[in-house]
Amino acid sequence: MTKYSAFGTLLKRAGTTIAQVKSISGPGLSLDTEDVTSHDSTGGWEEVVGTILRSGEVSFEIVYDPNAATHKYAVGGLLSDLVLKTAVSYTLVFPSVATVTWTFNAFVVGFEPGAPADGALTASVTLKITGQPTLV
Repeated sequence: MTKYSAFGTLLKRAGTTIAQVKSISGPGLSLDTEDVTSHDSTGGWEEVVGTILRSGEVSFEIVYDPNAATHKYAVGGLLSDLVLKTAVSYTLVFPSVATVTWTFNAFVVGFEPGAPADGALTASVTLKITGQPTLV
């Protein structure tokens, strides 16, 4: 089994790479289940059926540049998408030999800058996926 370094993973917004991404987590894909256990369930074991697929969230850290096109409050920027409540197409591009991409529409639901006196200007960003992602 091949192992890959995460270095070089890209997160794109509408085809444009988001600048200065430090780390990416998610999406947290999951399946809801509903208990259908009945008095005649074999051996008295719990039984469930799958119901709703949950697309989850993607969170990422950026070295925040208030003037970067993909960060700022202007067309094409994450802050603009949040304020305007705009769902946009995002793509995660994994650094593997055969390119693997996950594409999804998402809303920016969180943008939290950090400015420690002894560190870099950063921001934590959260995307909430809407609809079915394409996992290729």
